[in-house]
Amino acid sequence: MFDVLIIGGGVSGVSCAMVLGSAKNKAFVTDKKIGVFTHQKTSALQEALFNNAYGIAAGKLGSELLTESVDHLSNTYPHIVQIPEEKILKIEGTYPEFTVVTNKSSYQTRNVVIGIGSANTFAIEGLMQFVEPHKKALPEKQRIQLKNTDHKVTEGVYVIGTLAGWRSQLAIAAGSGAAVATDLLTLWNNGIQTHSHDSIR
Repeated sequence: MFDVLIIGGGVSGVSCAMVLGSAKNKAFVTDKKIGVFTHQKTSALQEALFNNAYGIAAGKLGSELLTESVDHLSNTYPHIVQIPEEKILKIEGTYPEFTVVTNKSSYQTRNVVIGIGSANTFAIEGLMQFVEPHKKALPEKQRIQLKNTDHKVTEGVYVIGTLAGWRSQLAIAAGSGAAVATDLLTLWNNGIQTHSHDSIR
């Protein structure tokens, strides 16, 4: 049983995983099992070039970032379980017992974070009732989002990045993933507001 499974190996999903990973020494996180599906083939980063993203050198390719980010995650936070090359087909159950069904296996988890793109090809059974037109994309692009309130779709299900209704900017997607990570940390901390920072002190 996972405490959270993050679906998506792009900016928002890996950002969420990194913040959760960095909190590993907090007493309320040490026993938590965290996983991330790092399927990236349809990520918008595959064709991206970055000159305007905070902290990223001009000229960085999105395809490089995709590889570097999952390597960073595995090297710095090896306790985060990475599940590559599996496509999510269905989410069953209710909080706190969900089953995530992929094209290869199935997994049990207490919470789910959805961090895949906003293309109208979205087809995860069990979430289709939450699909609505994207409120911050051009109508002709036919983008979609999942209905949510402050990233929460329903109890135990969160959405991040463009699928949460945010615009397609790397910094926004990263912040969205980090925001939900801190929501989960707060949940695990018995509702006491928290976050995770490293320090040189």
